[in-house]
Amino acid sequence: MPFATRIHKPLIHLFFLLFSVVSLMPFVLVFMVSITDESSIVQNGYSFFPSKLNFASYQFLFNDFGQIARSYGVTILVTLLGTTISLFITALFAYPLSRKDLPLRRTMSFILFFTMLFSGGMVPWYITYVTMVGLKNSLFGMIIPNLLMSAFNVLLMRSFFANTIPESIIESGTIDGANELTIFLKLVVPLSAPIMATIALFNLLAFWNDWYNCMLFIDKPELINIQYLMTKTLNNIQFLVMKADSSSQVGELLAKMPTEGVRMALAIIGIAPLLIAYPFFQKYYISGITSGAVKG
Repeated sequence: MPFATRIHKPLIHLFFLLFSVVSLMPFVLVFMVSITDESSIVQNGYSFFPSKLNFASYQFLFNDFGQIARSYGVTILVTLLGTTISLFITALFAYPLSRKDLPLRRTMSFILFFTMLFSGGMVPWYITYVTMVGLKNSLFGMIIPNLLMSAFNVLLMRSFFANTIPESIIESGTIDGANELTIFLKLVVPLSAPIMATIALFNLLAFWNDWYNCMLFIDKPELINIQYLMTKTLNNIQFLVMKADSSSQVGELLAKMPTEGVRMALAIIGIAPLLIAYPFFQKYYISGITSGAVKG
């Protein structure tokens, strides 16, 4: 091995190790603040090494453990169901667009791209889903609108199919008498694990972090997802902070509440499952993006 390579390789490893540590520092800081005593935060500010630990923020949030458990259950169900359905529909749309013999292929691609630039507007969009489709107070109200199929994901997967799946494989399936669905399920899908995992990760992030559709379509507390529950809690805390100067009772209540710690605890509760899930997709993530993007 050349001397330059022996020197450069450890330096590159050291650089990425330091980069990883620096990237994790904000998450560590958020967690440490969430378990720091409120008085310590007021006196010393945020710190990686708090002078006094206190789990009052999590105790405050988990006072209504039943609601949090239900919201987590709703979020997990919507995320798993939505990710699976969205990935299936995206693949079924992207694969035909990648075939050069598809009639009106360019027209359909243009229509798909057009939806990325223009929409029908908020009011008709909401009326359509509530009055015509009937998604009010339904779990599908957090799955179908805006999230079920992304035009960007379809174009990304189409590029992967067109540039990565060899035509000879499809031709061999046709020669053996397989129909299009069999070719797609038995030949194309097994060879597309990188892009499937990448799009699944995109969908998982979108469904997990979504609170807007929940705010619009859900009124029943038992159907509220964890992100919207956290958003409501944060808004209530901000409202109390604004009213603290005008009301002595609110000021006394706020003094007993670990406001800064609760905000950080909200972030930890919302993002922790994603940090656990991400490593399982990481090995496919880069290859799924680059395989469909760098080839002509």
